[in-house]
Amino acid sequence: MSKDNPPGLDLERLADHLGRERPGLVRGQLGAEVIQGGRSNLTYRVSDGTSRWVLRRPPLGHVLATAHDMAREHRVISALHGTPVPVPETLLLCTDEDVLGAPFYLMEYVEGTPYRTARELSALGPERTRALLLSLTDTLVALHALDPGALGLADFGRPDGYLERQLRRWGKQLDASRSRELPRVDELHAALGAALPPSPAPTVLHGDFRLDNVLAGADGRIAAVLDWEMSTLGDPLADLGLLVMYSEQRELPDSLISSTRGAPGHPEPAELVERYAEVSGRDVSRINWYTAFAYFKLAVIAEGIHYRYTLGQTVGHGFDRIGALVPVLIDNGLTTLQEG
Repeated sequence: MSKDNPPGLDLERLADHLGRERPGLVRGQLGAEVIQGGRSNLTYRVSDGTSRWVLRRPPLGHVLATAHDMAREHRVISALHGTPVPVPETLLLCTDEDVLGAPFYLMEYVEGTPYRTARELSALGPERTRALLLSLTDTLVALHALDPGALGLADFGRPDGYLERQLRRWGKQLDASRSRELPRVDELHAALGAALPPSPAPTVLHGDFRLDNVLAGADGRIAAVLDWEMSTLGDPLADLGLLVMYSEQRELPDSLISSTRGAPGHPEPAELVERYAEVSGRDVSRINWYTAFAYFKLAVIAEGIHYRYTLGQTVGHGFDRIGALVPVLIDNGLTTLQEG
């Protein structure tokens, strides 16, 4: 672990701040490294040579008028700690941008493995792979069983009209990325709007619930659920639909949109839905709508990446091919909705 400052993290200023706010926590010179795989926020592994922690902050160059994003993540993780949903313990939230140039929070480091591809997951073998995916589904049930009010999260979102707002939001995202003809995407958007299901009672939503956003422990169970930046209150089946979509999706080029579906022992999506229904007692008869909506969201995200690629605003390998995935995702969404 490097003693030099990684991008976006001044170790000396961090040590000074922790010395003031958490005396005795740091017992040696700090070192840090960037943890790969995070989405919009930056994640670092920090150590004093004895203890390890994880620090999260907004991306570089991101102008944040308030500490809303970091405070929101910190709030939901803090609320969930000690519940049946495994999350790291939070240690500190800093909203003073003078310390690191952006708000940040510090949490405990949890030992575990993130599985992002079928190849990585295959190393577990079929039995452990199956058990891990069922544990993932049970963890989602546990999250949706929690009472937001009892956790102090009654005002964490606006659950009324959640699905309508989501459809509008992602439709606007699509409009902001339009650079070519994609006639079927409007067909999918309209079809989703015409078949909007009635939502069950709202729960805490993760917002991006899938295998590569959790850490698997050595015992084959979920050690920690990570990446809560999209969490809110809303329709619990939106989380399940996303999990189903990623469980259906085959491996795609360059891991731009990763899936573990091809690993031996991976349960069929229908079995994950059945497991969720059995343990939660929820009606999942409209799950195809939620899965189709997940395809629509992913298509919009991929089209946005393609649009930025055409403007020369993306850096990295494989972005030249993501545009070809968008029609496939749209077709999958329409097919899923029609099957429902």
